[in-house]
Amino acid sequence: MSANPEQMLFASTAQAFLDKEVPLSRVRQLHADGVAFDPAWWRRAAELGWAGLLVPEDLGGGSPSGDGVADLAVLAEQAGRSVAPGPLHPVSVVLAGLVEAPQNHEAAIESLVAGEAVASWAVYEPGKAWDPLDPGLTATPTATGYRLDGAKDRVEAGTESSLVLAVASCDGVPRQFLVPIDTPSVTVEPQRSLDLVKRHARITFEGVQIPAEAAVGSPDHTKRIIERQCQIASVLQCAEVVGLLDTVLGFTIQWAFDRHSFGRPLASYQALKHRFADLKIWFETCRATTAAAVKSVAQHSPDAAFNVSVAKSYVGEHAPAMVQDCIQLHGGIGVTWEHDLHLFLRRATLNRSMFGSPEDHNLRVYALSTELEPA
Repeated sequence: MSANPEQMLFASTAQAFLDKEVPLSRVRQLHADGVAFDPAWWRRAAELGWAGLLVPEDLGGGSPSGDGVADLAVLAEQAGRSVAPGPLHPVSVVLAGLVEAPQNHEAAIESLVAGEAVASWAVYEPGKAWDPLDPGLTATPTATGYRLDGAKDRVEAGTESSLVLAVASCDGVPRQFLVPIDTPSVTVEPQRSLDLVKRHARITFEGVQIPAEAAVGSPDHTKRIIERQCQIASVLQCAEVVGLLDTVLGFTIQWAFDRHSFGRPLASYQALKHRFADLKIWFETCRATTAAAVKSVAQHSPDAAFNVSVAKSYVGEHAPAMVQDCIQLHGGIGVTWEHDLHLFLRRATLNRSMFGSPEDHNLRVYALSTELEPA
């Protein structure tokens, strides 16, 4: 999705850093060690500007091309090529919310941009499907601030975070609060994840007392901020999967040329050519819908929510099946632990289910299409 020289240079620099620091062998080693990512590695990544792409310069951020959303999508695509570890997604989504209402949170933004702290978005409810505007966590006003009661789960990098941006219901409307993990009565429990290095957590709030300054934005602006965060989270996932698919298709096609049957390369068989053609069509459509979503989110277009749901639905529906096809095209070796294909399948499958499934976004596309129709 690189569209200009600045983004192309940024992409090549990011890929060189990823290839050196976190190749697939390193991802496997982190899994074996029970570690999600190396904090020192993330600080080095932050020094390259990865954490500040959505943050304006007056708050300590900036982007190479001046288009932070597009630059972040480029970075996510490069990370997808090696199913890289690290808190790029949760930190970016939290910062997307904080920069919309930075009052009282300038220090937190600075620490996140510098890579000194990690934060995550606590938006999922235990036992509930994706609905960011219907939180079960409650925030009750007190004389000095708020009291939080309830729980959140599927919090990415929750055990590695020092801050969480929690969505709660306050007086019947959704609000967001930036809460330090070490606040008394906050309990963090790790949750297993399908991905080898993306880890999640359940966070329980039992009468947690927080100051009034912990609130992010006003009640009137919170829904708009949450929608912006949902859009950023979705385009990040789609861009990551585009990079993932590009890599998987590349080495699957090469495998078909290298592997011979009856004296002929597998790629020469007509039936397999048709399958590769289908995969190419689906891949280019994933890339096109993602590019349209990134552009509309970057420009704050009125159709941004629609384009994001189209991309999330299409990519989420096709990507896992495409990787499964590539596994089948590899034959028996494709289903072994030693082959890298399952690392990509795990990431694609996880991304399919987070921040709305294809079915959820299909319904949203229908609802939004009626709103966008001319009167």
